[in-house]
Formats: sequence, structure tokens, C-alpha cells
Amino acid sequence: MEHGADRAAGWAEGWRVVMSYRIGIDIGGTFTDIVLLGSDGRVETMKVSSSVDDYSRAIAAGLSESLAQTGILAANIEEVRHGTTVGSNAILEHKGARTGLIGTKGFRDILQIRNLRLPRLYDIAWDKPRPLVDRHLRMTVEERVRVDGSVEIALDSVDAERAVSSLLAEGVEAIAVCLLHAYANDSHERMIGAIVERLCPGLPCCLSHQVLPEIGEYERTSTTVINTYVLPVIKAYLGGMRRELGAIGIRAPLRLMQSNGGLTSSELAERFPMNIVESGPAAGVVGARNVAARIGLRNVITFDMGGTTAKASLLENGEFSRSLEYQIGGGIINGSRLLTGSGYLLKVPAIDLAEVGAGGGSIIAIDDGGLLQVGPHSAASNPGPVCYDLGGTQPTVTDAVLTLGYLNPDYLVNGAVRLNGAKARGVIEECIAQPLGLSLERAAYGAYQIAVSRMMRAIRAVSTERGRDPREFTLFAFGGNGPVFAATMAQALRIKKVVVPPLPGVFSALGLLFGDIEHHYARTFRCSLRSVDHQQLEQAWSEAAAQACERLVGDGTPQSRIRVRRSATLRYQGQTFELTVAVLEGPLNAAAIAAMEEAFGAEHERTYGHRASAEEPVELVTIQVVAQSLLEKPGVPEHLTFGGPERNATRPKPRQAYFGPAIGWRETPVLWREDLSIPRNGPCIIEEYSATCVVPPDASASLDGQGNIIVNIGE
Repeated sequence: MEHGADRAAGWAEGWRVVMSYRIGIDIGGTFTDIVLLGSDGRVETMKVSSSVDDYSRAIAAGLSESLAQTGILAANIEEVRHGTTVGSNAILEHKGARTGLIGTKGFRDILQIRNLRLPRLYDIAWDKPRPLVDRHLRMTVEERVRVDGSVEIALDSVDAERAVSSLLAEGVEAIAVCLLHAYANDSHERMIGAIVERLCPGLPCCLSHQVLPEIGEYERTSTTVINTYVLPVIKAYLGGMRRELGAIGIRAPLRLMQSNGGLTSSELAERFPMNIVESGPAAGVVGARNVAARIGLRNVITFDMGGTTAKASLLENGEFSRSLEYQIGGGIINGSRLLTGSGYLLKVPAIDLAEVGAGGGSIIAIDDGGLLQVGPHSAASNPGPVCYDLGGTQPTVTDAVLTLGYLNPDYLVNGAVRLNGAKARGVIEECIAQPLGLSLERAAYGAYQIAVSRMMRAIRAVSTERGRDPREFTLFAFGGNGPVFAATMAQALRIKKVVVPPLPGVFSALGLLFGDIEHHYARTFRCSLRSVDHQQLEQAWSEAAAQACERLVGDGTPQSRIRVRRSATLRYQGQTFELTVAVLEGPLNAAAIAAMEEAFGAEHERTYGHRASAEEPVELVTIQVVAQSLLEKPGVPEHLTFGGPERNATRPKPRQAYFGPAIGWRETPVLWREDLSIPRNGPCIIEEYSATCVVPPDASASLDGQGNIIVNIGE
């Protein structure tokens, strides 16, 4: 990677006509990815090792280096967009704030009782995750609000002050308040909030009617607790991030990607950090939707594999698939109703992602039964895979892939990461091949295939478990390791086409720049759909829209540039789970209500394979709005040109690669992306700055007009 003054001066000359720049920053467990986008469409990238103890340090160092290389002035940065895993890491590692909880008498143990959903029905050894709030920090007060909002037992201020004082005496750093049916009447919660502010001014305090004004006591309590638990962590992190940016002269607004795919200001993210817990993975899906739309793809499965995890999501008819809730820390992170109860529940709108612990740093091991396993434990960036030569001692997926010949034997990221192939082969031989009585290549390929099967679970979770056939979709692969595995996965799933976009290894950072500023708001409105009061429903939706728009205006969006979309969650009377359908614009008259019911029936049939008769009553549960900021011009120009650190001028030589026992070792050409302007048959390997793409035998690869690699399976 060059750092010379001549190169910087050259970039400055070439970029002189560009007036402004936007930055996307995505943090992963191994690398931090930085993308700079000029208003003329020029894209520059930087990939640096994540500083796990303080992520903002690596961000500041990487940005400083990027600005120095390109000659861009910090004063010309107009916006910084960020996707982070700080929130989810705090939950998974139990490193959030010491949190107290105040609830209604009789509901002290709701965090432990949960909703009785079990991820493994017959596993008597499975234990629930430890609650984020210990029992001695959970207080109750004597009060009762009915489901219609009327007060049955009024809250006594002395009792409320006793509960708050008890928590303060325990040294809590934040307090969550979740009272029964507070979504229908918030007066008691507001009373407790005022007492907290009086007794301990400035102490973070989250009230459930402000966090999640919806029915469902466990869901509302869990979401409010998570928001409270990570709030001080996120506030400190974002404050440090702004200071680091300011230290290098960047004064631009800082915006965060939300789990739902929209962007929000850093100030709102500090108040409602629950919305950014899964912000990093969402950014890649946002970018995939936009790139897919540019090349005319409507139905896409996204596949993002980095150093720690692999994630999948579904784009159908050009739209995100969103879940109403998801769980953190349950092996597979997704909104699947078939895999619930295993983690910490967040009931917030989120892009429907399935995530498994299978990445390049995932550790390969032999279990007590003598079977080969991959993940979920990871070597992360420190010490990293054995081939990184940084002290790692356990074999990882990257070591196996290097042994198979898929990766450059000497380095990654243009030499920023040096590789020790001999150590990789040695640890696979010692820890896997010899104990299992396998040859070196068979052992490495076995680990590769197990990693493929684990990641296919994520794809099935968002496709077949949703009633969708993956064969009818295109696989859109990115992440540092996604293109290495994508074609093999497509073969197993009988998917015919794989798309690998430009800059696949930093694509989530690029995806941040495609996002729109938007806010989601929901509230409970439970009634029979056929007997609903149209006027009351219209008023409730208008109030929800006003609250969502208020947040957008606070972000600096003019009222004239706001678009509001409506949706609703419905179910057949007596069902436990709901489905979400879009609600058409216009007055909520009888025709609109009938259209909602028909849309629900169609979605129920598509998801579950059947629908009830026309006589079966449908129940409205929740109304939802999305307020979106409309840009005067596209945030990302139609035509992009890609720069970045200069690659090694020496063209890579062909190398031996192993494609399984049926094919064996093949001498495989190693290409650059532009070489695919002439279609090539597999096997071949495409090496780039941020990723490597493997095209197996019985597949072909070419380049489309947008610079995407198109891999056709079975050709």
C-alpha cells in the first residue's frame, strides 16, 4: 500500500472538481471498513484491523490514512454514516450498564419466565440466557392499569419513591420502567420517571410507553430493558466517536444505520439504541437492494460472510423482508417463529436477517463424539486465524480455505495481512487430519463443507421457512469471505445465478451510503377488523404518523420532503402470531379494510400454505408507520468509479486448488475482476483488494455493465 506524497498530490489534483464527500464506516469483528464517496461518483476504500478495546480508535486511524492518501480535506466531508456492533456486543458479553427494573406487582420475574418458547423442545440440558437485570435489582410497585387504560389501582408516590430509592442504593447506572398496560395509560410510568429525575438527575431512565407502546408484557419489558442496558454504552461510544472525528477535523453530521434499514441521527441513536443493535448487517442488505435494482433483479437472497458470522436476508419484488422482532445471542439470530426463545428478545422492526456463527475466523474442532464442527466460537482479529501468524493456535475456516488453495498463499488486503500457509497446513494436519485419519485436503474440504452447511441454515431460515423457494432467487454475495463460499452454496441450493458486487469485502460500508433517513413507529390498536371504527383507526394512524414525522423533522428533514407509509399486523382470531401487510394510501373506508383483510389472507397462504375461509374473523393488533426522508437527488450517483489502494502490479500466477474428492486438485487460473469482460469457465479464482471469489468447475463467470461478477451455476 503506497503512502507517498506524489500519490497524495495526484489524488488531490484528480479530485479537485469534487465539492463534497460522504463516508461509510462499518465495524466487523475482524476488520473495520471505510468507504469514501465523492459527489462525482468516485469511490475510495480502506480496510483496517478493528481495535476491539475501542473501535473508534481504528476508525480515526483509518480515516486519517484515507484522507492523507486521497488528499481530501476534512472540511469537505458533508456526512459520516456508521454501522456498528457495539450494542449487540454489549448484550452478548454482558458488558452493559448495571440496570434496575421497576414493574407492576406480580411481574417481578417476567424476564426469567419469558414467553415459554424453547429453541430445542426436547433438550432438558438447555438453559435460558441469564437475565440482563439480576433479581435483586428488579423492584415492583402496587398499581394496576386495565387493558382499556382505566386505572384499577392508583400508584402511590411513596411506594414508587421506595422502589426508586432501593435501586439507587444498589448503585444502578440506569433504570427501566415497565408497568402493566402502560401503552394504554402512561400516567404511572411518567410519575416514576419524574421521581427518578428528582432523586438522581441525569440518570438514564427508559419508560416502556416511550420505548415500545405495544401490547405484550414480556416483549415490552425485554425491549425496554435492552434499550436501558445498552444506552450508557452507546452514548459513551458515540460521544467518543464524535470526539475522534473532531480531532481529525471532521465536523459533519454522524448518522447511524438502524436495524430496520433506515438511518437516524447519532442523538436519536443515543436515546433509542435498541434501534441500532443490528445496524451493521442491515447496511449490506440496503446496498444489495439498490445494486440489484440497478441491474434489474427483483428477487434476491443476500449472503454476507465476514470474519465472525454469516448473514442472510431476502429481497422480494425489490423490497426488504422485515421481521417484527428478533433475538440476540441465540445461535441463529433471526425473526423465525420456529427458532425463538434462545436469546434476548427485541421487538423492533428489523430487516429479517438470519445470522449464524460461521465466518473466516470460526474455529474448527472435533467434538466429544468425534465429529467435525465449525464455530460458533471465533478467533476474531486477535489472535485471528493461525495463518495470520499473530499467535493463533486453533484451526479456523480461513486456514482451511488457504489449505485448499482458494486464497492467495502469501497475503490478503494487498499485503496488509501477511499469511503463513505452512502454519495453516500444519494446524489442519495436526488438529483435524491426523485425529480423523484423513488426508490434509480431505480434512480441509470437510471443514469447508461443514461451514457451507451451517451457512445454508441461515439462507433457509429466510427462504424456505418463509414459504419461499430459494431456486427462484439470485444469490447476492459479499463480505470478505462471502464470494469464496457463494457458488458452492448456490450449487447445493440449486440457485442458478450468483452476483458479486464491486468492493465485496467493504460492501456493507458502501451500503450505508445507499440508505435513507427514516423512522418506524408502532402502537397497539386491537380490534376485530370487520367491526373497526374507521374514524378512530384513521385518527390513531395520524397520531402515529405525526410522532414519526416529528423525529424526522428533528433530524433536519423539511416537512415537504417526508413520505409516510402505513402497515398493519393482523392475525386470525385466536392465533398467537401476526403477519404484517402494507396498507394502501387513501381514506380508511370499507374498501380499504377489505383490501387489508385480503392482503392478510394472501400473505398467510404464502407463508403457511393455507388460508382460512372467508367467515373466519381477522383481528387487527398493531398499526405501524414508516416516515422516510426523500432526497432531492439520489444519494449515490448512477455511475460509480472505484479506486482504492493500488494493487500489486504483478499478475498472480495459476495455482492448485482442491474441489472435493470427485474432482480433486485442479490448476486454477487466478484473475482480476476486469479479466471477466471475456466470460470464463470455471474453475477460476478472482482476487481483489477486499475479497476473493471462487468459481468452481461446472460454473462460468462474466462481468456485467455495472462491474458486477455474474456466476452462472451449471454452465
